[in-house]
Amino acid sequence: MGRMHDAIRVLIAEDQPLMRRGLRTVLGLEPGLCVAGEAADGSQAVTMAGELRPDIVLMDLQLPILDGVEATRRIVGQGHGRVLILTTFDTEDYVLEGIRAGAAGYLLKDVDAAELCQVIRRVAAGEVFVQANIAAKYLRQLALAPRHSEADQLTPRELDVLRLLSRGQSNRDIAAGLGVTESTVKNHVNNILGKLQVQNRTAAALKAQHLLPRDERSRGG
Repeated sequence: MGRMHDAIRVLIAEDQPLMRRGLRTVLGLEPGLCVAGEAADGSQAVTMAGELRPDIVLMDLQLPILDGVEATRRIVGQGHGRVLILTTFDTEDYVLEGIRAGAAGYLLKDVDAAELCQVIRRVAAGEVFVQANIAAKYLRQLALAPRHSEADQLTPRELDVLRLLSRGQSNRDIAAGLGVTESTVKNHVNNILGKLQVQNRTAAALKAQHLLPRDERSRGG
């Protein structure tokens, strides 16, 4: 029982019964992961997230009653779990809306089982993850923006935090790396979101790929 209690609890939001069954089987076979519940539509996903408080909500975008983007927005806004989008859609509009809604990760359904489980663990640990080809679609939305205008608004310490955030590090990891408290990092992240005019750390991490030269993103704080 103790092992189940410590497991990462996943709520599956998927309207196709066969897909739900497959996901339940995959996650049920993975040590340290367990399925907390299954929702067949977006409204049910929001309700169940509030009741179950899962670590991760595995969210399809095309859901009946309430679509996955709005369900993600409500779940994240209410603090009822981190959302990992798992969908067949990778068009720029879907990617942008999913990230703006607050999703901490974005995967396509052709991902293999091992990678899916790995990404669930990373997102549950506080990281953000967007597949490279999907991130490229989001970055195309930023292509016409001046490269350094927004980065110039950030203080040196905020740039340090942004570099580490863009590498998927959690607030705890960033605090340890910079030798500051988690609350200090949280304040820096909030300032970064405001200055970059983005709503969440996933969008900030992606925007850093556009604003910061590759050598700046790869070096430590």
